[in-house]
Amino acid sequence: MNTDPPPKKRRRDPEASQAAILAAARAAFAERGYARATIREIAQRAGVTHGLVMRHFPSKEQLFIAAMPGAPDLVDLVPGTPETLPHRIARAYVDRMERADGNDPFIALIRSAASDEQAATKLYVAMRARSTEAYRQVVTGPDADVRIDLLGAHLIGVTFSRYIVKSGTLADMPPGALVDHLTRTLRGILAIGA
Repeated sequence: MNTDPPPKKRRRDPEASQAAILAAARAAFAERGYARATIREIAQRAGVTHGLVMRHFPSKEQLFIAAMPGAPDLVDLVPGTPETLPHRIARAYVDRMERADGNDPFIALIRSAASDEQAATKLYVAMRARSTEAYRQVVTGPDADVRIDLLGAHLIGVTFSRYIVKSGTLADMPPGALVDHLTRTLRGILAIGA
């Protein structure tokens, strides 16, 4: 006679599963970097299947962008008056990067480019698609995509100078001064109020 208790039924809780996946992804990306962290490892850390991770996040790039600190802020940042968009972007970028502690998609993108160009390209394409979609709400005109790409390239360059190399005028500048300078350059790039 079998006296073992019947197996517990698993309760499906998509929100709890997604939270566990994101927490596991943050830990894996922070410890191993974007290129070396795997979906299987993240699933194992989260206590879920590889398939469940892929159901919530169809690609490693999308999982990375969702998991990293500050990444969801863009969708909330863009709505508002076009005239204040450069300052909103500058303030959010500096605030995010100052508290990122090396764990930000821009930093991961730059580091990935040095070690795995293919991974960096996939990450860049995913980041670009997400930001382009958000910025198109307020950046209009025939050259909107060019200006959006220039915005991303500019912020990647600032990220490299201030948060990777950590040397030079940009690295030494107080955060408030960086916000002021970025607001001016982003106003020109986005052709807002120019």
